[in-house]
Amino acid sequence: MADDKSERGPQDRSRINLSEDYEVRYWTKKFGVSKEELKRAVAKAGSSAAAVARELGKTL
Repeated sequence: MADDKSERGPQDRSRINLSEDYEVRYWTKKFGVSKEELKRAVAKAGSSAAAVARELGKTL
């Protein structure tokens, strides 16, 4: 089944997919960070939302 591009949040909330604009918008808003900060955190911590939250000092 194809990804539904009209979804506002990520399809799998345990992972961050930087390839989908709507997911980047969701996670930057949720964590209160810029796209660049999110990309750096994902590069350092991996795509796990929990790991990225810890890296950013945020909660899920």
